[in-house]
Amino acid sequence: MTSWKRDFASGLVVLVPILVTLYVIYWLFGFVAEFALLATNIDDPAVAVALSLLVFVLLVFSVGYLMRTAVGGIVEGLIDDLINRLPILRVIYNASKMAVETVLSSSTEEFQKPVKIEPWEGMRMTAFKTGKTTDDGREVVFMPTAPNITTGFVIELEPEDIVDEDESVESALTRVLSAGFGKEETDMDDIDEYVGDE
Repeated sequence: MTSWKRDFASGLVVLVPILVTLYVIYWLFGFVAEFALLATNIDDPAVAVALSLLVFVLLVFSVGYLMRTAVGGIVEGLIDDLINRLPILRVIYNASKMAVETVLSSSTEEFQKPVKIEPWEGMRMTAFKTGKTTDDGREVVFMPTAPNITTGFVIELEPEDIVDEDESVESALTRVLSAGFGKEETDMDDIDEYVGDE
């Protein structure tokens, strides 16, 4: 492999993730700043964003404290009952609420545990335990699609059909998100393999 191709590939491996991350941060800052400027009438975007984030954090803590009281439980029940009467909004509301509760619940570590399943004989696929079980004792796992992990299949399996792996969440997610090409560490041998010899 020629040196210029090796240098170019090495540069891409380092710069592309950084540029994508910076662009996402820039886009998020612009989105929040535009909303904050409209909401606060402050000319300085940085001050408007900081003020908006401070207000949001205080609001989250205030609502969280309210939910610990008897009044909070009643208010939450009334909101749930009201939104569940609306045909389309109730689907969005319940799905987002379930997602947040799942991520923030005490079973987060169990939910993130990667395992292997064999949907067909001789074929192993990566899935993640959800920490849930069915009434008949089957374990519920989520098998994401690659490279889009927001879609996938919810599968109910007998415990003996699930193979526990001594693997980190990062390693499993890297494999799925990269469609099987990614590794936790990238070295020059990987670059040679992807770019190819001239």
